[in-house]
Amino acid sequence: MSIEVKVPQLPESVADATLVSWHKKPGDAVARDENLVDLETDKVVLEVPAPTDGVIEAIHEDDGATVTSGQLLATITAGEAPAASPPPSGESESSPAPAATAPSAAAGSGASAHKLSPSVRRLVEEHDLDPAQISGSGRDGRLTKSDVMSHIDGGGKKQAPVAAPQPAPASGERNERRVPMTRLRSRIAERLVDAQQTAAMLTSFNEVDLTEVKKLRASYRDDFEKKHGTKLGFMSFFVKAAIEALRRFPVVNASVDDNDILYHDYFDIGIAVSTERGLMVPVLRNADQMSFADIENGIRDYATRAREGTIGLDDLTGGTFTITNGGVFGSLISTPIINPPQSAILGMHKIQDRPMVVDGEVKVRPMMYIALTYDHRIIDGREAVMTLVTIKEALEDPARLLLQV
Repeated sequence: MSIEVKVPQLPESVADATLVSWHKKPGDAVARDENLVDLETDKVVLEVPAPTDGVIEAIHEDDGATVTSGQLLATITAGEAPAASPPPSGESESSPAPAATAPSAAAGSGASAHKLSPSVRRLVEEHDLDPAQISGSGRDGRLTKSDVMSHIDGGGKKQAPVAAPQPAPASGERNERRVPMTRLRSRIAERLVDAQQTAAMLTSFNEVDLTEVKKLRASYRDDFEKKHGTKLGFMSFFVKAAIEALRRFPVVNASVDDNDILYHDYFDIGIAVSTERGLMVPVLRNADQMSFADIENGIRDYATRAREGTIGLDDLTGGTFTITNGGVFGSLISTPIINPPQSAILGMHKIQDRPMVVDGEVKVRPMMYIALTYDHRIIDGREAVMTLVTIKEALEDPARLLLQV
C-alpha cells in the first residue's frame, strides 16, 4: 500500500517553505518517525518524519523546491524493507552478500538518524561518523553539534585521504563566491529594513555597575546550581529588571496597530539567540511569573534547541519586548534594532572593569553599557530614559528585584 508524505500544516504567518535536502532516495528503506527531509521556513528548519515503516517509492519534489502546506513530497510503500537476495546457486552461504538497503548506520542506537537535527546530521555525514559512537549531552541523550565537534577534536574522525596540494593563488588574484541567502537570512534582512523604514527609532544609553549582582552570583552560584540544575547567569537579572521597568512604563511594552497603541498586560520577553543560520528570538511567555531558575532553564533550553535546529515556530512568535546580548561577542556598545511589531529592545554589552568615582573615591568597578532602542512614535524620551534608569537601579541594588520597589 502506498502512503503519501506531505508538507505539514504551516502556521498562518508562514506561506511556504524551501525543501533543503532529502536524506533518502527512491528505493531506500525507512523506519517510522525517521526524518526524511528538511524544510526551511522564514524562522526554523522543520523535519518531516516517515509516517510508517517501508521503502521510498517516489520523490515528487527536488532539493531547492518551494512547497506549501499539504503538498505531496513523496510516497512510501508501507511494510518491512525487502530482505537481501539469497546467494546464487553454488555460492557459499558464508560468502559476503550485498547489503540490503537500510536506514542510516545510527539506526540501531539511541542517537538514531531520525533524532539528529539537520545541522548535526550534516556534520556527521561530512565527517563520515557513526552517531552511535558519540555520547549525546542533549535532551534525552540527543546529539548536539558540540558533542560531534568534541568527538572530532578528540580524534574520533575517520582519516580522510590526503588531498593533493593546491597551488597558491597568484599574487594579486581576487576571488569571489556568490551564495544565495537562506530563507531565514532573507527574512531577517527584510524585517530589519522594514523596521528602519517604519519605526521612528532612537537609542538611549546608560551604564550599570554590576558589583552587587556579581557578589550575589558568587555567593549563591553553587547552591543555586545544586538546587535548580542550572547556572545562575546575568540574563535572569536583566529579564527581572526589564519587567520591573515595563511595569512602570507600560508604553515600552506596547506596540503600534494602525492608528492605535496596543498595550499588553503580560510580559512575553524575547531573548535573542545567535545560531549558524542567523539570529532567532525565542520568547519566554509570562516571564513575570517565572523564577530566576525558570528563566535560566528556559533560556538554556531555547538556546540549545535553536542551535540544534529543533526549536518550534510557536517558540519564536509573539513577544512584547526583546533583550539582546552583544557582550558575549565582546561588543562594548551598540544600537540594537527593534523586533517588529514590538516598540523597544534592550541591548546588553560586555562587562568591563573601569575606574569609577564612588563616594568621592576612585574604585575599579565591573561596568556595562546598556542601550534601549525605542519607537519614538509612541515612546517619548522621558519614558525611554526612565526605563533605563529603572533597569540600572534594579541591577545596582538587586534586592529591589525581590521586593519590587
